Amino acid sequence: MAVIHHTTLKPTKLELLTSWLPTRSWYLRGAGEPELAKAGGFRLDDPDGEVGIEFLVVTDTGSPQPAAYLVPLTYRGAPLDGADHALVGTTEHGVLGRRWVYDGCHDPVLVTQLLAHLEGRAQAQAQSTSDTPDRDVTRSYTGPRLAANDFTAAVDDHDGTELSAPHAVLRVHRQLRSASDAAHQLPPDVTGHVAASWQLPDGTPARGLFATLRSRVTPAE
Repeated sequence: MAVIHHTTLKPTKLELLTSWLPTRSWYLRGAGEPELAKAGGFRLDDPDGEVGIEFLVVTDTGSPQPAAYLVPLTYRGAPLDGADHALVGTTEHGVLGRRWVYDGCHDPVLVTQLLAHLEGRAQAQAQSTSDTPDRDVTRSYTGPRLAANDFTAAVDDHDGTELSAPHAVLRVHRQLRSASDAAHQLPPDVTGHVAASWQLPDGTPARGLFATLRSRVTPAE
């Protein structure tokens, strides 16, 4: 289990994201810079204990209409080879020293553990408490065993990020939308999903889809 250190980060996660979010295609641009607040999320454990994995939700009140974003992040003690394009920034951790912070959709450790969570082989963990499962996070999956190596490089679009495999597409929902029952958002071709809660800027609880896996239809020969 990952150990959560209650210490300082310089710069903070929100400070890193304030400059990084506006560079993303799925960010809703407002009149000024983002005004971010932490609004929820959860963690997954790296079985090797080397990489921190966090699914962070932030709300932004800097736009005319407040928005909530899912930002999967990984925290590493050294640069990830070939991932300069996915670097959010570096920060100084009060216990662990310098950490390289990456957009987790481009980090194979996060992708592997997200697929394991979808299949029920990895338990979601509380965001700020060590060794505590997060029972609020729900998941489902029906289908064969998933192999992270089958999923190609992450591609951003107007509201999310997709990774494609020969027979499936994994979508990470970046612009979060609240629904009373997240399962009702699922189209027929979805074979797996992750849903969780967050808090709106006015304190109202919200819940929706964080990730979906849908089958890829192979054209008949």
